[in-house]
Amino acid sequence: MRYTFVHAADLHLDTPFHGIGQVSPRIGDALRDASLDAFDALIALTIRVEARFLLLAGDLYDGINRGIRAQHRFLRGLERLGARGIKTFIVHGNHDPLSGWSAIKHWPEGVHVFGAEAVESHPLQHDGETYATVHGISYGQAAVKENLSLRFRRGPEPGLQIGLLHANIGQNGDHAPYSPASLDDLKRAGLDYWALGHIHRRQVLSRAPWVVYPGNLQGRSPKSSEMGPKGALVVTVDGGRLQEPRFEPLDRIRFVSLEVDLSTLVDVSSLQRTLMEAAEKQQAEDGGRHLIIRATLKGRSALYTELRHPGRLDELLDVLRQEGDRPGTFLWWEDLRNDAAPNLEREKLLLQGSFTSELLRLQNERLADPASVERFVGNRLEQLSRFKSLLPPMSEIEHEALLREAEALALDLLEKD
Repeated sequence: MRYTFVHAADLHLDTPFHGIGQVSPRIGDALRDASLDAFDALIALTIRVEARFLLLAGDLYDGINRGIRAQHRFLRGLERLGARGIKTFIVHGNHDPLSGWSAIKHWPEGVHVFGAEAVESHPLQHDGETYATVHGISYGQAAVKENLSLRFRRGPEPGLQIGLLHANIGQNGDHAPYSPASLDDLKRAGLDYWALGHIHRRQVLSRAPWVVYPGNLQGRSPKSSEMGPKGALVVTVDGGRLQEPRFEPLDRIRFVSLEVDLSTLVDVSSLQRTLMEAAEKQQAEDGGRHLIIRATLKGRSALYTELRHPGRLDELLDVLRQEGDRPGTFLWWEDLRNDAAPNLEREKLLLQGSFTSELLRLQNERLADPASVERFVGNRLEQLSRFKSLLPPMSEIEHEALLREAEALALDLLEKD
């Protein structure tokens, strides 16, 4: 027997986007519709591949106070599946626990929402034969600290056995530790496929059994876990054997990062042109989607000093936004960061026997000792203690980057004067 199912999670329907809409109302409106449009694409995909069922692993909505618009769109989509005999299995997560308000009192035929009291098991049959069983449990409240995976056990039913769960497996620090579990906990349950939600980065944690996060359906911010293609997984079962899940991109707006090397560029005009060319190339590779872009400037260049001029980078960002806010698909420049360095030959400066070379020698010693970097940067940031509440927490990598940026600025000032 051969059949297909679709696995998706973290829809965050009608998710709010802050900031961009204040700058560009048109792009703000597109962002507000993006999660709903991605969901419509998920329904279309499920119908197109003739799936037997759809698995939704939590965080369907963005908050406990679910919007009517999102719920209405969700209901219409499930009605389309039910009309074609496609079943839908749903668990709720920390963003949309069962305690949240619901405008939906009656679900379409073929929809099963798992409760929060115990793991429920729902067998699926074809021609009188059980070919799969879906086990699942929802969050009753937002902050579930219990390891819910320990409640799952393989049942006596024949065929494929699936666990549907919203959980943090392996202590992923990018997401809240709700229903934390280890991979071994999941393996001990004896199931064949774990359809997980909660982690927004797509990943396969195991193939025996399959333990899979599909990632979220639509990127939500420029964070690294939200960047790149987003969508759902199409899983084929042939003769009881699971094939490699196939990723299908469904996002309508994609968050991307670009790096541009300044070393061969001679002026700001050529930089602007290079940035737009890089963005248009990326857009073509991403199927012509709308892009939200975070760009970083790298390399040693004579442009470094010009771009350090107050307001110059903001002016360039404004020009790029105007050029990218075009009819049809847009390119929105979310941020432009200058991580370039002065066009100076560092090794030659080290041999000069000057104040500059002594500065670089001390910098090399510090960079060779991560603990020294932490102390040095930490002490300077402590001097800004009254602004502490405004400063985001920084990692070791960010401390080193800050120190290298300070070096570049110091060298630029020393050489200029």
